[in-house]
Amino acid sequence: MPFPIPDHLPRQLDVSSNILSKFDSATLQSLNSSFASSCRAELDESIRSTKTKIHDRICADSSSFQRQLASARSLKERMDILSGHVQALSVTLSHSKSGLVPVLLEALEAHQLLAQESLNADVLSDSLSHLLECRTQLDALQKLVDAGDLPQAVAACQALSSLLISVHGPLKDASVVSEMQTRLRVLGNRVEELLSDAYTRSVVVNASEVIIKPFVLVPRSPKPLPLSSVLSSISPASLASHLSTLRRDILTYYIECSFDQPTSLTVSTRKDTSGALMHVLGRFPSSPNTTDTGSPLANVSIALDFLHKQLFPALPSTHQHSFPRSLSKPISTAVLSRLLIPGLPSQLEALPAFLQIVNKAVELEDKYIVGMLDASSEREIKSWVNNICAHYERQRRSHILDSARKLIIQNVSSESTFYAQLPISQEIPDQAGPAPSDEGDAWGLDDDGQSLNAGSLNSAPEENVWGFDDDLQEGAETQQADPVEVVEENPGDAWGWNDEEPAPEELAQAEDTWDDPWGEEPALSEVTPAVRTEPVPSQRPSANSAPTTQRVSRPADGTSHPAPKSGPITEPYVVSTLAKLIIQTVEDALHEGQKLSSSGIFPTSSTSTITPGTLIMQSGALVLDLHRAVYPTVAAARLVRPGDVMKFSNNCCWLAEEVGRLVTKEQGVLVVKDKLEECKNVLQVLADSWYQDGIDRQRTALGDILASAKGFTDTSDQDRYDDCEMAISRVVREIRSAANAWKLVLPKSKYYTAVGAIVEVSLERILENILAIPDIPEVESHKLSELCRILAALEGLFVEDFSESSFVVSYVPSWLKFSYLSELLEASMADLTYLFQEGALVDFKVDELAKLVRALFADTPLRTKTLDKIMGGHPVR
Repeated sequence: MPFPIPDHLPRQLDVSSNILSKFDSATLQSLNSSFASSCRAELDESIRSTKTKIHDRICADSSSFQRQLASARSLKERMDILSGHVQALSVTLSHSKSGLVPVLLEALEAHQLLAQESLNADVLSDSLSHLLECRTQLDALQKLVDAGDLPQAVAACQALSSLLISVHGPLKDASVVSEMQTRLRVLGNRVEELLSDAYTRSVVVNASEVIIKPFVLVPRSPKPLPLSSVLSSISPASLASHLSTLRRDILTYYIECSFDQPTSLTVSTRKDTSGALMHVLGRFPSSPNTTDTGSPLANVSIALDFLHKQLFPALPSTHQHSFPRSLSKPISTAVLSRLLIPGLPSQLEALPAFLQIVNKAVELEDKYIVGMLDASSEREIKSWVNNICAHYERQRRSHILDSARKLIIQNVSSESTFYAQLPISQEIPDQAGPAPSDEGDAWGLDDDGQSLNAGSLNSAPEENVWGFDDDLQEGAETQQADPVEVVEENPGDAWGWNDEEPAPEELAQAEDTWDDPWGEEPALSEVTPAVRTEPVPSQRPSANSAPTTQRVSRPADGTSHPAPKSGPITEPYVVSTLAKLIIQTVEDALHEGQKLSSSGIFPTSSTSTITPGTLIMQSGALVLDLHRAVYPTVAAARLVRPGDVMKFSNNCCWLAEEVGRLVTKEQGVLVVKDKLEECKNVLQVLADSWYQDGIDRQRTALGDILASAKGFTDTSDQDRYDDCEMAISRVVREIRSAANAWKLVLPKSKYYTAVGAIVEVSLERILENILAIPDIPEVESHKLSELCRILAALEGLFVEDFSESSFVVSYVPSWLKFSYLSELLEASMADLTYLFQEGALVDFKVDELAKLVRALFADTPLRTKTLDKIMGGHPVR
């Protein structure tokens, strides 16, 4: 077939494939001679058929067949001719003797040999010429070194080094070049050593003198070398090292040392033993008693003049400006850190002399640091001097605050105190007076909120039953009386009680470990009890069932109190001496700032935004802030005691009053008035916060104690009753202990309010627990009543005069309610009904009374009737 059949067209199986398929499918039985004969016949027939088809095809197109046959024969002939020509050409090119390629290669090899020989000759010639030049330079260098001409030797070293670096490739690894490099290194080191030695002999710096020789004699040199040549010839690394050492020594021995100790500098010129001229800057210690504080600046000027004249001109051009510039910053820093800043005075009187030194420092900076060393200097001294007033005030402020901090820490454990007076500017009636004759007043319904406000310093004035107004000075219109140290006296005396009167005999017999520090705690029988209302004879309870407290405002004998006084009434309270020292520090700071502002000693600066004295006056407020921050931390161990907590509250209160006095009466504090007002407010808030915190701590402690009673349930069991009794007794002891501690330090109004607050929280807790009991048997009711009566001992804390009744109800709102509870626990249904109808139980909510009736009495028609009456609400009168 002239063309292969494409793969996508179906193929016709050839004859051999058909026959092989038949053989493959034949079995052993069918594979016999007949089968083989048939297959052979089929093959023969296929061959004949193929031949016939070929013949027929040729005969069908005989002309084309003949044409193609002739073309094939012609191609064969031409192919034979071409093969003969190619074989002849191959012999012409590749013949080993006469061929063109072997002859050409032989000629090229000969030419290469000649070119290599020529190149070797040229390289050898150049190398020898370079080596000759290096040898000549090496010999010249050796002669210069031997002759002591070190500057020229340095130039020769550099030239020879360049030649040895630029050697051609063949010479790089030559031993002669290595030997020359070794000799060059030895000679270079020798030259460097000689130059360094020449420098060390021409520039000598030690603690006693600076010697600079303009010329120095080098060994084997016929003439001395100039210092400038020596410095120019030293290698850059070695010169940088020498100049760094020189700068360090000059700054250490002649700049910084001039500020650290009395020193005198002198400049002289003389000759050494060899006759060489040398310039000397000598340093000598001065007398320790020298008072000239400007001498260090003069020494700096002398040293810089000496260097400018003898050393700076000899420096090479690369260091002509950089070395003086490197001295400017350390000198400025030394003047500031060693002279001006440490010498800043702490007293205003010393400022004029110091300002003279400051002016000299500014002149030194202008003339030397800027004019000689570095024209681009930042002028640090001038910048500092422009703000010298602020620097002085910041130093004073730091000193004031540091002194205040030490004062606070040193007085933490001090017990020294004095009595201050708490001013009361409004009129209030006496809270502790006897009850009025009018029955309606006994309920307190007509009182216009006359209970004392503990946290307010501006509460209404009350009658002077404490006896302090008798010895007030006529100048009492000021907010505070002059304090008097009474550290070792009995603090109770300050309350104005007449301690010289003998105590009643029955009171002396009733004293125990709970007796308060006033020494006038009355026995319970001495407190005048009264009931809210006058009971009706027919149905009222027995006298023994009446509550033990009466709200009174008038003596029992019916006499009236004097009319309330108006005017500046005060109450004494204890303040730590530390508070006085703190306020004295604040006053001193304000006075110092005012004095500085009025002195005009500091010139007005265009860059300053505050007036002189402002920062010092502001330090007064910072002292108060420091006290608020430091004292609670360093005195944390003391501030866990009730008395110390209230004393710190008193301190803050007194400080607030004093700051208000300073703001009002001190002249020239307008610039810090807002800050002082803020401090006053913060101190007042702090005083109230610590006062309330002291109360809250006691409330928490009492709550924890009462929690151990477990709700006062099951008191019929003796063990449970003992536990509850112990809890109540602990509450009484804790309240008395806190009251005794507070009575020593607090003013009267705050004292009663604080004690009333902790008594109130105890009563509320007990009331809540008892009223929450669902069922109270008779035995338990008697036990609970006994427990409640234990707290009646606290009424004695609210008695000022034995001839008058207590005013506990003014400070303990739940006192009457609690008193009636103790009676109700043992009362009959008739007694309870009578008290309810008379309005004696108005302090109880209707739900509370109903719950109490259900707990105390069995379910009977009488209880149901009573409950219906109670649920109808309190009677209206």
